[in-house]
Amino acid sequence: MKSLYLVFAILGAVIPLAFFVNFFGTAGHPDFVSALFVNGAAGGFAADLLISSFVFWVFMWSRRAAGPSPWPFVIINLAIGLSCALPAYLYFDARREPSEP
Repeated sequence: MKSLYLVFAILGAVIPLAFFVNFFGTAGHPDFVSALFVNGAAGGFAADLLISSFVFWVFMWSRRAAGPSPWPFVIINLAIGLSCALPAYLYFDARREPSEP
């Protein structure tokens, strides 16, 4: 599973960043927040992502003694997105567990 988490983390970084680079190259920074809520569909996805990110943060902080430090993953979540931060966290958490025979 560790390898799969790593693949998902890489894909979760590359794919959203491709969209962000394209968006910022054409629209610029000031339009980003307004574009998140440009219509009901986009607003629903944005709200879902914000709530999911918050739940992920609560989860990480609730098990910070048993898991990796939450701070790097909060930064990844804010800079890239949940699609990279969550599988990266799971990858580093799985690395802490003993290997299965």
